[in-house]
Amino acid sequence: MKNKIKLLTATLAFAMVAMLLNGCNKFLDRKPLSATQNDLSSGGFELKALGLYSALRNSGGFSTLPWLDFHSIRDDDAQKGSSVSDGAEINAEFETFQYTKNDWATNTYWGDHFSMIQLANEIIHDQDSLKLQDEGTLRNVGEACFFRAYAYYELVKAYGETYLPLENFYYTSPNQQIRPNATAGQIYALIDSDLNVATANLPLSWGTATGNTYYGRLTQGAANTLWAQTYLFRGNWAKVASLCNTVIASGVYKLDPSFIDIWKDGLNSAGKVGPESIFELINYVGPNQSPWIATQWGTSQNVRQGGASLDWNLGWGWNVPTQVLVNAWDSTDPRRNETVLFSGRYDGGTTTGGYGNTLPAYNPGVSLDQPFWNKKVYSDPQMRQFTGQIGSSGGADWIDHRILRYADVVLMLAEASNETGDGATAENMLELIRARARGSADPTKVLPHIAFASQSQMRTAIKNERRWEFAMEGYRFYDLVRWGDAPTVLGSLGYQPKNALYPIPQPILDQFLGKLTQNPNY
Repeated sequence: MKNKIKLLTATLAFAMVAMLLNGCNKFLDRKPLSATQNDLSSGGFELKALGLYSALRNSGGFSTLPWLDFHSIRDDDAQKGSSVSDGAEINAEFETFQYTKNDWATNTYWGDHFSMIQLANEIIHDQDSLKLQDEGTLRNVGEACFFRAYAYYELVKAYGETYLPLENFYYTSPNQQIRPNATAGQIYALIDSDLNVATANLPLSWGTATGNTYYGRLTQGAANTLWAQTYLFRGNWAKVASLCNTVIASGVYKLDPSFIDIWKDGLNSAGKVGPESIFELINYVGPNQSPWIATQWGTSQNVRQGGASLDWNLGWGWNVPTQVLVNAWDSTDPRRNETVLFSGRYDGGTTTGGYGNTLPAYNPGVSLDQPFWNKKVYSDPQMRQFTGQIGSSGGADWIDHRILRYADVVLMLAEASNETGDGATAENMLELIRARARGSADPTKVLPHIAFASQSQMRTAIKNERRWEFAMEGYRFYDLVRWGDAPTVLGSLGYQPKNALYPIPQPILDQFLGKLTQNPNY
């Protein structure tokens, strides 16, 4: 951990902002804000920009259970976990697609994303009003545009049509913000505009731009990767390929040689902000939990065997692998044992991302027990001792959320190339991922090279590769939706075509006085 102390430069500042943000009201109740003298004297909107990262860390809609509900628990490879009674409503809503219009998780997801948009709008509006053009201010605006685009992209995937709040905060009544639905096209137009600004103003890396290594802050690579994701969801293959090639050509990122190293968050580990990290929400917990600059991203997903000793009460036990995932996975693929923890088995030791321990057996009659756990957030015992998050206070609040990583750039380029008739590039990109996963294993027996034979054959191979590479990371549900595969894959769980979009929360419809229209068939 010593070699990561530079994290504190950023994260301590984030923590201070978090104290300010905790008292903020939800989106429509906020009062107009303007730039402060402190912002101006620091050469931009630094404090407000850092507040965007704190909002990401401290909002459940981005960093814990509501995000997992929308992104992971809705697919066939993950389920809620924990006990039946713990968040019982989530079982029906997200595992069997009995969506509800008014629930804490769904309301939080909507509210937290619009709160982020509000914070970003303040920076964008104030810079426009003051016409500041210094380098620091423009970088801050780039960060704000990225976060606004990120929030809107998650909203448009989840809800389709939402609304576009006014950027001008000097209104006389909150009702001025009550507006009708914006189309998905209008929302994507704003996303494109924001990411164009972000790529123009964010640095390739904070070290080269500012003379300081500032781990975790946004870069051009992050903006271009997010932009590629938005075009992937829209099926604009040429744009996807162009943006992915831009990220690759930057030379800033590469695949981590070891798949398991990506997830290492222990003492002196190289996992934090590794070579393939494009955007990562960095967390830190010190000795005896001081300082605590963290999220409950890792804690919410860690092992929680109810009948075991407190040594295995490591978190809340949400977002666990399904039997479907385990059965479908080729057992020779090393990523299966590097992604799934099996109750009652040896964790595989350091060769598969484990720590040399045997998990307690699975007892179906014990309420918290699960047969499988998400190994990508498996907490380091040494780090638990270091932080004091042990036993009944078990957790893993120091574990980072890897939001954007280079493997996605590679597989997006593979998919876009295949869809535009460039089978050779698709084959080469696919092999980069498989070769990394294979490691030193015999390629004739483990993840053999897949040669391009046809567009259909390669399309299936890429779909499978995304499933294995990103298992438990929150990609699969929206992949199934954009591929048109969700009715077939998820139909037995209760999925219907209307379930591609979630209903807009009823409290929001009530607040909008009938101007905002509910999604079809809800």
